[in-house]
Amino acid sequence: MLILENIKLAFGALRANKMRGFLTMLGIIIGIGSVIAIMTVSSSLSTSISVSFQEMGANNITVGLKQSGEEEEVRQNGMRFGASGRSGTVEEEDRITDEMLEALTARFPDQIEAIAISESVAEGAVREGGSTANISISGINEDYFASSDMTLLAGRKIKKADLEGKKKVIMVSDKVVDNLFDGKYEEVLWKDINVEINGVYTSYYIVGVYKYEENSSFSSASDEDAVTAAYIPLTTGKEQIHVDDGYDRFTVVTAAGLPGVSDFAQELETFFHPYYAANDDFEIAATTMESMTESMNDMIQTVSAAIAFIAGISLLVGGIGVMNIMLVSITERTREIGTRKALGAKNSFIRLQFIIESMILCLVGGCLGILLGFGLGAAAAMLLGYSATAPVAAILIAVGFSMAIGLFFGCYPANKAAKLDPIEALRYE
Repeated sequence: MLILENIKLAFGALRANKMRGFLTMLGIIIGIGSVIAIMTVSSSLSTSISVSFQEMGANNITVGLKQSGEEEEVRQNGMRFGASGRSGTVEEEDRITDEMLEALTARFPDQIEAIAISESVAEGAVREGGSTANISISGINEDYFASSDMTLLAGRKIKKADLEGKKKVIMVSDKVVDNLFDGKYEEVLWKDINVEINGVYTSYYIVGVYKYEENSSFSSASDEDAVTAAYIPLTTGKEQIHVDDGYDRFTVVTAAGLPGVSDFAQELETFFHPYYAANDDFEIAATTMESMTESMNDMIQTVSAAIAFIAGISLLVGGIGVMNIMLVSITERTREIGTRKALGAKNSFIRLQFIIESMILCLVGGCLGILLGFGLGAAAAMLLGYSATAPVAAILIAVGFSMAIGLFFGCYPANKAAKLDPIEALRYE
């Protein structure tokens, strides 16, 4: 009951001196608001990055050839030399074969959903009438689409029959169709187009049109000059550029909900080790976006924490302001303190009264700071193009911290009030 009564007294004192109370809380409001605003932007940015990487295939694993580290030769005189005669050119015997991929799928049937393969073929230009569209041609397999978030607008995707027949079919972006055929997606299907590659024209039939997604918000090229990706069957592409059998890299699309993608990447490297144990030039390396996502989020959190710490210095100023106003309050209420002591109030009661008043002052300021900070943080996140995410942990910490400030900076004034001599206090004018 004593605590509840003191809380009522504290709110009563706050209502009686609204302007003075607000000015006292201003340092707390600014400090807490700054920290919450920074943490809101940080949380929103981290969430946006995680979602973006998820859409890009955060659970995908890129597996490819990596040149082996040079072995050191130590001479008798202690000098160290790298092994010579190492070749950086990928030969046919170095490449990942279809047999290896079949064995990989058989070894991890539950962990692997698909194996996506893509080979760069060439860059070229498609001309129709007086218009030109620039494209970058890649050869892909039928599982490639499992690793990419592609929206099909018309037609179909590259399928297994196209690879087996080495068909001259192609998928182009909506930008190509907009530039050359006035955006008539359905009408261009199975239309014959000629692509100029290094002065040589190659004919393809359009089987699909996909929606082109910008890789970034800034591009120096206009829509007409932009180079968009076009896809042909992997076997057709290899035949055109006379590439050896096998692959330099591929992407493993892991099964949904697979835990420990980074650990599975290590298992993939171990699986390929016997195939490359005798290869002095190359080895297999597996990388994931999971570690990249974690690294970026850690970096954002570290920078945000440092900025929030600097902004939190204003809390110290706010705490000093609370201590100052509490000392003024004690001076103004000296006769009240003397009367309460004369009526039998213990020192601990007086001390508790002023500590609770100080904590209430800081708590109210902290709550107002949280509202201000989240509002500013949400506005900043929206301006940056992210959805606002409330930093729940930071809010709870802010509430606790504001009360701790009230406790810390209220102790000295409370002790001073508790130690007042009742006779001297009653004489005070």
